[in-house]
This record gives sequence, C-alpha cells and structure tokens, in this order.
Amino acid sequence: MRRRAALRTAVPAAGLAMALAISVTSGLSAAQAQDAPVSVRLLAFNDLHGSLEPPPGVRSQVKHADGSLVPAGGAAYLAAYVDQLRGQATHSLLYSVGDNWGSSALESAMFHDEPTVHLLNRMGVDASAIGNHELDEGYPEFRRMQTGGCHPADGCRFGNTFEGANFPLLAANMEFDDGAPATLPFTVDYVEGIPVGVIATMPADTATMVTMEGVGGLRFTDELAAVDRTADLLDFFGVRAIVLLMHKGAEPVADNGPNSCEVTSGPARDLALRASPKVDVIFTADSHQQYNCSFPDPMGNPRVMMQGASHGRIVSVVDVSIDRTTRDVLRDRASAFNQVVTHDIPSDPGIQALADGAAAQAAEIGAARVASLTGDLTRDETGSGESTLGNVVADAQLAAGSGHGAQVALTNPGGLREDLLRGPEGAVTYGQTYAAQPFGNTLEVLAVTGATLKAALEQQFQPRGDGTITERILAPSSSLTYTMNRSATVGERISDIRVNGGAVVPDGTYRVAVNKFLADGGDGFDAFRTRAEAVHAGCDLDAFTAYLGTNSPVPPPNTDRITVVG
Repeated sequence: MRRRAALRTAVPAAGLAMALAISVTSGLSAAQAQDAPVSVRLLAFNDLHGSLEPPPGVRSQVKHADGSLVPAGGAAYLAAYVDQLRGQATHSLLYSVGDNWGSSALESAMFHDEPTVHLLNRMGVDASAIGNHELDEGYPEFRRMQTGGCHPADGCRFGNTFEGANFPLLAANMEFDDGAPATLPFTVDYVEGIPVGVIATMPADTATMVTMEGVGGLRFTDELAAVDRTADLLDFFGVRAIVLLMHKGAEPVADNGPNSCEVTSGPARDLALRASPKVDVIFTADSHQQYNCSFPDPMGNPRVMMQGASHGRIVSVVDVSIDRTTRDVLRDRASAFNQVVTHDIPSDPGIQALADGAAAQAAEIGAARVASLTGDLTRDETGSGESTLGNVVADAQLAAGSGHGAQVALTNPGGLREDLLRGPEGAVTYGQTYAAQPFGNTLEVLAVTGATLKAALEQQFQPRGDGTITERILAPSSSLTYTMNRSATVGERISDIRVNGGAVVPDGTYRVAVNKFLADGGDGFDAFRTRAEAVHAGCDLDAFTAYLGTNSPVPPPNTDRITVVG
C-alpha cells in the first residue's frame, strides 16, 4: 500500500494539547509563507460492516446518475481505489466514518472482526469515527479491538496474536457515566507542518440503537455541542483546518447517482447547517446513502457534506487547499466527488489474499445447507410495512418462544440485514441466514399487558424534533393482527389488535417474544421495558435456522397481518 504523506500526533489526552501548542506556535519561514497553498486529498468511506468480499444482494451495486447499476465493493477493490486515489495526490489522509465492524459478514464476524481491523491497518486508515455497531459487543470488546489482545473467551481466531487498530478511534460525545471521556474526541495530522484536525461524533441516541449491555456505563451527549466545543479547542491551539466525521446520515428524497444532492431535510442536514464554521468538511455515515452536497455554514460559507453508500462501495474524496499562513482551508477551492469502487481495475493482491484467507476459513461453516425455500424471502416492504423475510423471522421467534408461553412475536426490520435468496434447488446456507440476521441477539419472552402491547405498536410512529415522523414497523408473527391508520393522530393509529383471533384487552396479560434489543427499549420501543417478567428463549439466529430447517421447504408468507385503512 502507498505510504501516506502525513505525520500523525501520537500523544493522547492532555499530552496532545501540549504537543499542539508547541507545534502550532513554531514559526514558518518567510519563503514558506509566500509559497502556494498546500493541497491535501481527504478520502473517506463508511459503514464497511466487515465486508471483506463484495457485498451480496441489494448492496452489491451502485446506482449511477443515468439509472444504470454497476457492481461495486469488496475490500481488495476498495484498497486498490484508495491506493490509486492517494497516488494522484502529493498529500492525502484516509478516514472511516464508523461501523467498520458489527453486523458483519461471516468471514469477518466468525473471527470477532479481527480480519477487518487487519484490513483497515493495511489500508493505512489515519482515523476513524466510532459507529454504534462498534459497541455491539460492549465497551470492553471495543477496547480490545482498539488496543489489541486475544478474545477473553475464544482467544485469537485469526492468527496467533491480534495487535488491534493502529489508528485512533474517535468520538467527541461518548463519555463514561461520570462524565470522563471514553475515547479520544479528535486527532491531528500534519501535512508539511500544517495541522489538520479531525473530530468525530456518534449519534446522541446510540443507547437506543445498541443493547443495554453494549452501552453499559456509557452515555452519549449532544452532537452539535460536542462538535462546537471540540472545534473551539482545536482552534485555540491553532488548528484551523478541521474535518468532521459524523456518524449520522441523511435520507435523500431521490437517488440520482453518487454525486447528486437530494438532501432537503433531516437531522444530518440540520447539523451540517448549524455546526461550527470552524469545521471545513463533513463526512457522514449510518444511512447507507450516497450524496455529494454543499451547504452553507453558520457564516454563510459553502461546506461539503457527503457520504459514500456503504460496505466499501464508494470512496468519498474532497480535495482541499490550505493557506500556509492562516493554516485554514480555502473553501472556494475545494472540490469533491464520490468514486464508485467498481471492479474494472486490478484488485489489491495483498488485501485479496487477506479476504480469501478469511473466506476460506469461514466457508465450511457458511456453506452448510440449512433449508430450502419455494420463493425468495426479501426485506422489500409492502404498504403495511411488512416483508416476507420479517414475517418469517417473527414466526421463527414465536416458535422458539412457544415453550415459554409466547403467544406473539415482533421483530425490528433494522435487525434484518440481507435478503434470503434461493440457491440451486431452492437451497439456503448458514452463511446466508447469518448475513440476514447477524447480530446474535438473545430472545426474551416478555409478560406484558394489552395496554403495553398497544403502546409498543403505537411507538412504530415516533415524532422527531423537526415535526416529521420516524416510522419503524415491527414484523408481526402470524398470530398477531391489527389495523393501522397512518392519518390518525400519533398515539391513536393502532386499533383492533388480535392475538390468535381474540381481541386484546388492556388489562389482559400477553406473552411476547422479542429480541433483547427491543426488550431493552431499542429503536425507541421503551414500552417493552414495562413488563412483569422476561424469560430467555435462546438466540435469534438459532431460532431462525431451526425454524427454516423444521419447515423446509419454506414458502414466502402472506403480508396481510396488518390492515391499513388510512
């Protein structure tokens, strides 16, 4: 891999501030001050999710402006494009915007995502934001990925040792419960003696996206306040060129190609408009969308905000010029583009060997046939928000919880990551089922009242601060039916709830099987935390594979469990 032409500070915490103070107060020569601005190429990718091989299914392609689809992604091609893009510039810095691992492909996940960290090290990542998925296995495991060492239970599974990440993992708004920083808020690299700072933030609602165990002992503060505070600190020490890695993404109203900007509203855009004008470039993540935007900062100056899809399919590129005297980015000279990671250049042979090695070790487990399908199970949502995959997963969880008295089951669509597509003779493999449901959540059977069940279903419509509604429709098991009216007042949109045909009464007791993420109030469903008891019922992936095997060949279910009337 190409060596990067920049020097990173290697000093943590208070020592970093001292190093900055010493460095940025050292004078520049008169000759340097008269030289042309320093050109730096900033590169970023986001939401890799342990994708060492080209991603399957709907994430296997990128849509161009003309509507055509091109195969994209794969670690070896991502590395090759990064190397090519760096080779075109004298100076470059490479960032990840988080969710490097978690909800990972089997070839990474079965080795506790150690192959992905090897990949990022070899690619020469300069800094990474921390995404919510980096905390899926809890803070101690995050720290192991950061600093190295073998897994406490399974040892090192991808080699005899594990060195951890050789780049900083950042979050300016992640704290311990006592207010102490849980990781570095920023880092600084030097290009020809000029400091380039990078700040990262996590979603303020990360605690609703991760299991309670995953975020135990942590809290996540307001993103805007963290950005402004950290930008002020960097500016105080003379760091004028500042990049923000924001693990929060926009939802464009249309997809007109990698370099379009159809972002008209939403929290990410609002933050981009309001964040400190000291921030010069914003890379975003988490929504898995592609866009290349420019929004005015609070001073009215243009500022790039962009994102490169997900799973290694795009490298976002911003070329900036930095004034040698002011050390600030000349915004009017910035240019940005999203480079699609197509398969029409040679892949990186070293990274290909890494990916092939991990895939080969995972192949025996992943290739095992689980069941057969009579039709594909997809995440495509009908008008009610149901999907064939979601309904089968809910039925599987009901079956797994029936021994503990479960009467209904509900699952969150965000936990379903890939479609389940038939192979030869309709076969599906363990690798496919893992890709479809990769989190390994435990299942819990909750005893709740009918009023609590209705409250949880009403929470499928969650008002946001900007007046819009976030809709998250839970996949229901076949034993649960109800009526939905989207035009009704929020809190009064669900009616005629029935369990096995019988009307649900507010003071009745019902046993509901959900994954632990939902049981702990994930995705805003805190009604589930109001329960009389919770009984463990195994693992969601085990329930899914067992159900498929028992009922093979499995047909796609009907998606008529929710009746929509408005």
